[in-house]
Amino acid sequence: MKQTKATIHRKGQVCVLGSAEPGSAAYELAGSAGELLARSGITLISGCGSPATRVAAERALAVGGRVVSIVPGDDINLQNWPCSVLIPCGMGDARNLLMALAGDACLVIGGRAGTISEVCLAWLHHRPLLPLTGCGGWSEQLQQNPPDERRNSKILPWSSIDELRSKLEELGIIKDGSSGDG
Repeated sequence: MKQTKATIHRKGQVCVLGSAEPGSAAYELAGSAGELLARSGITLISGCGSPATRVAAERALAVGGRVVSIVPGDDINLQNWPCSVLIPCGMGDARNLLMALAGDACLVIGGRAGTISEVCLAWLHHRPLLPLTGCGGWSEQLQQNPPDERRNSKILPWSSIDELRSKLEELGIIKDGSSGDG
């Protein structure tokens, strides 16, 4: 009997990292980024632990997207957690490596120490970084102050959803000409 190889096509995956408070411009853009990813058929990877990453996940789900949440603890029965797939890794902050590796690229929105560790790990593993600019926060400084001198990854800043779409097209995560509407 002749065996045939199945063609496997994995859809894009983008990690959403960082933090921003409700009501801020960065928070609103995080939500819009979640919608863009979902409407473009991209799986959103998030821990959903900060308001910004949570709103991105909620808005992605609201438009029919897929959200994978990698959480630091070991509880598989988290209630009211915005995700399609929940991965409790039981590794605490060490889960930041899983977050850094799980995406074809990493959106960086604001951020604190945990975000910085995820960004450095993504940098070490050659994942493109897409920092939000124009809204303040740590992501604002990433292009001028990369983790080190090695130029391991592309750093493609964005300040609007149209710019984000363009950067994702440049990386081939969104195919050129895709409207991002479905």
